[in-house]
Amino acid sequence: MYKTAMLGCGGRARAHADAYRFVKGGKLAAICDMNEELLNKFGDDFGISSRYTDLDEMLEKEKPDVLHIVTAPVLRGSNERIRYPLMKQASDAGVPAAIVEKPIAVESEDWKQISGLAKETKTKFVVNTQLNFHPENLALKRDVAEGKIGEIKFIDASARSTPVDQGPHVLQLVSSYIDNSRPVRVLGQISGGDHLDSAQPSPQYASARVQYENGLHVSVAFGTAIAPTASDDPVVFFHKRVFVVGMKGFVHWRFSSWERSTPEGGYEGGPLNYGEQDVAAQGNLTEAVFNWLDDESKVHPTHLEQSLAEFNLLLGIYYSGITNEVIDLPFDPPDGLMDQLRAKL
Repeated sequence: MYKTAMLGCGGRARAHADAYRFVKGGKLAAICDMNEELLNKFGDDFGISSRYTDLDEMLEKEKPDVLHIVTAPVLRGSNERIRYPLMKQASDAGVPAAIVEKPIAVESEDWKQISGLAKETKTKFVVNTQLNFHPENLALKRDVAEGKIGEIKFIDASARSTPVDQGPHVLQLVSSYIDNSRPVRVLGQISGGDHLDSAQPSPQYASARVQYENGLHVSVAFGTAIAPTASDDPVVFFHKRVFVVGMKGFVHWRFSSWERSTPEGGYEGGPLNYGEQDVAAQGNLTEAVFNWLDDESKVHPTHLEQSLAEFNLLLGIYYSGITNEVIDLPFDPPDGLMDQLRAKL
């Protein structure tokens, strides 16, 4: 039974904690937040008595096997990027594994810092792109892996939120259907500067044609102006989808429904309850961390280096849109990329 701890007690952290209903290999034993009101409400609601307002103190006293870093990428009330410092803190404390909320970075500078950390840390970092573990998505991926739709010929994926908001989810979904093959080339287009000064700076819209090392070509689109709807729900971040086309059929996962067409089963489809799927997925993602701690060969699907490669692709889309050039990946993104986006958009 692994001992886990939570940094951050906001709304997203509640989803992490609620998923422990489905977690058999570990127990949430300690929580930390600078906001004592949030901290105590969270502790009372989930029955956790070990509560801290200082991360170092919690790590020293509790010595968790797994730390959930469930914070925004920026410090509340400031523009300070905090993904890297918190991950470095966990690494320096010798935490065996940590689950980090997406996005893993927001710009080129913090992507470079975290990439450097990935090369030296012994902590097993994973990124909380939990759509990979949705039960129905896992079923569709098994169909693809078993060859039921034939050889994959094309993937189309999208989200109606900004690229940095839901793009990490979408790009990880694409990776999950192609055995985490890495992107090698991208031609991207960007538009809209309204979100460039937000806590998660990003163009408002983006689209791209991506080539992967396995030769597959993928189309991605982000933003309400160009991405298709994926449910009847008006909440913008609910509209995520991935459509995988094979030689003999297809699978299509969406926020609230699924489709499959195979020679054996014909066309099938149905609705999904995203809330039920998502809490189970969060539990599955957490269990997969324990499995990796148990066995080095069971590398987590959303491990840090894979997630950094996907975020490098997102930065490549931005830079392609700025330069109007095809970008070979991985690439070294220039510092000041957000300033270049502001000038362009």
